[in-house]
Amino acid sequence: MTAARLTVDPRFAIGPVRRRLFGGFVEHLGRHVYDGLYEPGHPEADGRGFRRDVIALVRELGVSTIRYPGGNFVSGFRWEDSVGPRAARPRRLDLAWHSTETNEVGLHEFSDWLDAVGSDLMLAVNLGTRGTLEAIDLLEYANVPGGSTLSQRRIDNGRAAPFDVRVWCLGNEMDGPWQLGHRSADDYGKLASRTAKGMRQLDPSIELVVCGSSGAQMPTFGDWERVVLEHTYDDVDMISCHAYYQEHDGDAASFLASAVDMDRFIEAVVATADHVGAARGSAKRIDISFDEWNVWYIDRVDAVKPTAIDDWPVAPRLLEDVYSVLDAVVFGGLLISLLKHADRVASASLAQLVNVIAPIMTEPGGPAWRQTTFFPFAITSRLARGHAVRLPLEAPTLDTARYGTVPAVDAVATVDDEAGTAALFVVHRGLEHPVAVDIDVSALGEVEVVETHLLHDDDPGAANTLDEPERVRPRAVETRLVNGILSVSLPPVAWIALSLRRTG
Repeated sequence: MTAARLTVDPRFAIGPVRRRLFGGFVEHLGRHVYDGLYEPGHPEADGRGFRRDVIALVRELGVSTIRYPGGNFVSGFRWEDSVGPRAARPRRLDLAWHSTETNEVGLHEFSDWLDAVGSDLMLAVNLGTRGTLEAIDLLEYANVPGGSTLSQRRIDNGRAAPFDVRVWCLGNEMDGPWQLGHRSADDYGKLASRTAKGMRQLDPSIELVVCGSSGAQMPTFGDWERVVLEHTYDDVDMISCHAYYQEHDGDAASFLASAVDMDRFIEAVVATADHVGAARGSAKRIDISFDEWNVWYIDRVDAVKPTAIDDWPVAPRLLEDVYSVLDAVVFGGLLISLLKHADRVASASLAQLVNVIAPIMTEPGGPAWRQTTFFPFAITSRLARGHAVRLPLEAPTLDTARYGTVPAVDAVATVDDEAGTAALFVVHRGLEHPVAVDIDVSALGEVEVVETHLLHDDDPGAANTLDEPERVRPRAVETRLVNGILSVSLPPVAWIALSLRRTG
């Protein structure tokens, strides 16, 4: 058995654990909204047509702010289609996912659903096929209490109080050639700046997210961030990052080290943003909205396009990945990466929530169940409080084809001084041998272990499915706490969360 040693010291604080770090993402894509969140004929449907079993699971997941309505979908979206009497709403062809959008669920209905799950709304505006005026109109409709034509339209549509949306995304993945309305960094930066300035003239209190690169692998990565921020630095609060990971060609070692790539991605964007600020002589700091992240097997996706002019299905089965224990361990490592950068990652959105590359799956007329990735998110969202704390680490290494030699163990802690609690999140990337982990918690004072959650299976390919929805569950693990040293043994390919409480 190999060994690793960690030290928890609150003096190594990284930054506050902001609740927006545990955000989600709902896009009008596949069976996410229709047959996922919303299925009026289902036995679990409430009076509005939303599935109560899904609402319960989303609440258990603990998502804070949910980005909506896309994604690629937003670049062809006309927000006016999604409000007003349902019977009068148009059916539109969604070019992004080659589907028919019925607009049966729109802004008002989704806001009601958010109230039910206890999450806040984060709205994306269409800067692909629309522009500044349409964004300002949506902001007026959503946030102005009354006294104008658009705010009165909202009131007439049944919502007297404003939606009061605090965070707005200025488009989606505008660096991507696949994006409807794709632009160069220079053209997008100018449009985003004009739109941001106009929106702030209406509501100076909102927070704005400008599009960064849709992945660190993009050929324009780095230059895109620099050019866009040179146009928008004074106008926005955050720049977005998007990243998805998958196992390539059976290379589990590199896949398990995916968080190393996320670390580098975040740090590169921070460095670029700070360079732009320094060049401007600005004291302002641009934070990161990591508003799309997940494990996604993109290589398995067939081209999404119509086979005929009339081939535009409603809510087709798209991107319904089934996640294994291996996937969930990688996923837990990505959460560790986000916490390790809590000083600059102000917001993050797991993409997505239901059916579409999601921690929650449903069957029409049937059950809803938790995928393996559900557990690290729900547990981390619940336990991570206070400040994220960097952990000095001594650990064996793992050789990977993609990322070189990396630590076989990665970890982060959170400490809530006011509540007298702490939490540890540790991932073991090793493929063959267990690792004995000793954690020096003496700087926390006298503590006791309150909860342990180990995600592991002797079969890393094990998954939860319609036929076996409870195949994978976290389990408690034995720990030993002697003279301020907390010891635990981790099997290969494992993620663990430990909750501590001060006793003295």
